[in-house]
Amino acid sequence: MGAGRSDLDLDSGLGLGRYPAVRMRRLRSDAAIRRLVAESALSVSDLIWPVFVKDGPGDLREAVAAMPGVFRLGLDALAEEAARAAALGIPAMAVFPATEPSLKTADGAEAENPDGLVPRALRVLKSAAPEVLAVADVALDPYTTHGHDGVLDSRGRVANDETVEILTRQALVLAAAGADIVAPSDMMDGRAGAVRRGLECAAGGRFRDVKIMSYAAKYASGFYGPFRDAVGSAASLAGGDKRTYQMDSANLREALREMALDLEEGADMLMVKPGLPYLDVIREASRAFPAPVFAYQVSGEYAMLKSAAAAGCLDERACVLESLLCFKRAGARGILTYFAPQAAGWLRE
Repeated sequence: MGAGRSDLDLDSGLGLGRYPAVRMRRLRSDAAIRRLVAESALSVSDLIWPVFVKDGPGDLREAVAAMPGVFRLGLDALAEEAARAAALGIPAMAVFPATEPSLKTADGAEAENPDGLVPRALRVLKSAAPEVLAVADVALDPYTTHGHDGVLDSRGRVANDETVEILTRQALVLAAAGADIVAPSDMMDGRAGAVRRGLECAAGGRFRDVKIMSYAAKYASGFYGPFRDAVGSAASLAGGDKRTYQMDSANLREALREMALDLEEGADMLMVKPGLPYLDVIREASRAFPAPVFAYQVSGEYAMLKSAAAAGCLDERACVLESLLCFKRAGARGILTYFAPQAAGWLRE
């Protein structure tokens, strides 16, 4: 007799059961029972809305060609969208800059400018919608002439430790500007610990409650193309890649090791990026660690769904909500998605 099964289970079909005593369709027969027994649920509270900001007229709304419905926003437009997020119940927005080329340098010094685009955007966001969490990306690729996430050494490779020092200073600038969450996305070794130490020690401890959402499993993926166009780093990268610091798509156990290290260093939350191609990583991470695991439905995923819907190949609403629910089923506590305002509206209907 198998563990946990009685003779009745095996012989009568009344326990674990056999057809027709057990009809699985009974629990699918109407909407109310389906809601009652659902194993996963998606809500507006699960959504983080990534937005792009750009210097220019305050009401700027510059379309991102590869991402229909997504815009580079001026600061007045950002304030409007922050108020919209609050009204929809979206709990957080993540800010990414489209940096003017004239401000880019080999060392990404603009990342440390307290009056730079992102610090100003964070102040606007928090002023317009104090209840919306402000998430700030910690990485140098929007600010470097070469498009990499760190500074380069004499061999043209990203220098880890020198980059971590800059990232720590960048994180402090972002915290001072009002970031509730700093999100290191650079994939340098040791950066979560360095940023945590910086936040703990700086400014008399007033940044101790700033949270770290670490992009602990950021893969060297082909799904980032539209994002790089949106922030203007694609041209800078000039056909290069980030495989010496972003993760190999073949590896799962390595991702778990990365996550364990970041938690030990002081990260509060973990990120898996991209999302749908890496549901197995999300699942394993959510099982392995007590910390919240988040998924990023990246620009390439967004563009594919938008393109397929525009071509009449699928129902946009149904497929977007299904894809977001899949992240929750896999174990994600929340999702960064460019569909956030649309999904929030659908979920409130």
